[in-house]
Formats: sequence, structure tokens, C-alpha cells
Amino acid sequence: MDLYTIARQFADSWALLALFLVFVGVVLWAFRPGSRAVHDDIADIPFRHEDKPAPAEEA
Repeated sequence: MDLYTIARQFADSWALLALFLVFVGVVLWAFRPGSRAVHDDIADIPFRHEDKPAPAEEA
């Protein structure tokens, strides 16, 4: 067997499974119960300095 055939069989089986498990892990990590406060804080970043620009040390 040549290298292309071996790589193709690996990509069709184990690599697909590994990437699917990584995807499921990232989704579970993003929606874990303890991350709500972090996501709320990050969502408020554009509204922190509505009346004046941020100080130079925060930029």
C-alpha cells in the first residue's frame, strides 16, 4: 500500500472519530455550568466604557 491509501484510511476512520470527540469536548466545555459568569463578562466588554475611552493602561 502506498502512503496516500494509508493516510486516507486513517483520515476516514480514526481521525474522524478524534475530531468528533474534540468537537464534543469543546461544546461541553463552552456550555459547562461554571462558565456563565465568564461569558457574561466577555459579552459586556463593548459596553464597559460608553461615556469615555478606556484608560491607556487598560488598552
